[in-house]
Amino acid sequence: MPRHRATRRRRDCGQVAIEYLGFIPILMLVAMAGIQIGLVAYAAQQAGTAARAGARAASLGMSAQQGCQEAVSASLSGRTSCGEARGGDTVTVTATIRIPSVIPMWDPVGDVRKTATMPLDH
Repeated sequence: MPRHRATRRRRDCGQVAIEYLGFIPILMLVAMAGIQIGLVAYAAQQAGTAARAGARAASLGMSAQQGCQEAVSASLSGRTSCGEARGGDTVTVTATIRIPSVIPMWDPVGDVRKTATMPLDH
């Protein structure tokens, strides 16, 4: 009887390894989704910073686009664009950042836009 139990334990150990290997893709998918959500939040934060910096630069008579580009991190500067609109005694800058994707060469995520308004410096 003890010989039968030892054989059974060895087969159970192999089964646990196979079940673990089957669960790894699910864990990887959850990890990638978490990283992607973090990238979306980071891009939104950077867009807000870029909009404020661009509006500040435009209110002082400088380039809003340059102010935006200098305010974001180097990894997002190529994905950033800013547009300005003047109205009366204010300037409004909208910063748009293309959200990076976790999966290379697959970019369905989209853009994030933030707007800031500053008074013009006369």
